[in-house]
Amino acid sequence: MTFTSYEEFWPYYVAMHSRAATRWIHLTGTLTGLAVTAYGLARGRRRYLAALPLIGYGTAWPAHFLIEGNNPATFGHPAWSLRGDTQMIRMMLAGRDAELGEIAQKWLAENPCQGRPPVADS
Repeated sequence: MTFTSYEEFWPYYVAMHSRAATRWIHLTGTLTGLAVTAYGLARGRRRYLAALPLIGYGTAWPAHFLIEGNNPATFGHPAWSLRGDTQMIRMMLAGRDAELGEIAQKWLAENPCQGRPPVADS
């Protein structure tokens, strides 16, 4: 899909994370990657910088294939996906996961050509 702005991309990004399990796996992988990276930097071990993308993406991408049944949005929109991941995780940490589920359901209902019916597990 093509988008002209991040604001247009955001609901699509959330819809590609329509299942709560996918969102929580993203959160866990990202926070774990950040923790390992911070630990490495605090210890002066720069090679630990690789932990963030390896652990973050290494846990998130399989969730797309195994839980969502889709491809990660990162493949087509890497910069906006990183921004979306950050926004999604901040919303989750603020206790707004249900709102993300609603955004996903609305986008999926309005875009049935995506081949998946709306889910109700958020």
